[in-house]
Amino acid sequence: MKVSAIKNLIKRECQEYGVLLRSIPPILTSLFVLTVVAMNLLANKELYSNDYMALDCGFALSWFAFLAMDMMCRRYGPMAALKVSLFSIFVNLIICLFFYLISLAPGHWGQYYSENEMQIVDDVLNRTIGGTWYVVLGSAFSMMVSSAVNSLVNYLVSRCVKSRGFRNFAIRSYVSTAFAQFVDNLIFAIIVSHVFFGWSWIQVVVCACTAALFELLCEIVFSPLGYKMCLMWERKGIGKDYLDYINEKNNRYSV
Repeated sequence: MKVSAIKNLIKRECQEYGVLLRSIPPILTSLFVLTVVAMNLLANKELYSNDYMALDCGFALSWFAFLAMDMMCRRYGPMAALKVSLFSIFVNLIICLFFYLISLAPGHWGQYYSENEMQIVDDVLNRTIGGTWYVVLGSAFSMMVSSAVNSLVNYLVSRCVKSRGFRNFAIRSYVSTAFAQFVDNLIFAIIVSHVFFGWSWIQVVVCACTAALFELLCEIVFSPLGYKMCLMWERKGIGKDYLDYINEKNNRYSV
């Protein structure tokens, strides 16, 4: 591919990203990015562990990210949901880099003044906030793959489901979330928890299944609210600029 063609492709993608991010309600984008960042931090803490199962705290928020993606799949299409997910992963990596640089800065954390083992407090907090490279990269990779799986499965299910309304939204969301959450948890557990935390293969598989089930239950509870938000977007014409842009783009390149 020629350099000029690559430049034009990058320019078109940046333009499409701009239209997409302007079309999605800012509060949803903000919460989505915040959730991805918080998941990365919470993944450092183990919630529960025994011989057969282990869970980290990151799964407590990940259900929202997948519900948001399902909402975007319905209104903006699967490719738009994937693009926003990749954007959030990029922002997360930038923030993790910023956290790492802050952790290298001199000075003490607030807990330094209230604990006896003061230097240990500073060291532990710096390592946690600064992030461990394998947690950051493992989280980013698993989120990227699972986002693609979620968008693809959501799209494929939408082509098969004949029902309309909330039932259509629910079936697409529940099936895609079940697959994608399992993939997300499994990849992260294999890359990070098994290799660096010493989880057994039984813990890896059971964690992937258990966390996916919990996250699916959370989506089932909150999916009616997500569906109502989608209907509100449609009534108010939110996202029309992006949909018109995509239709114009498809018509232009189909000629």
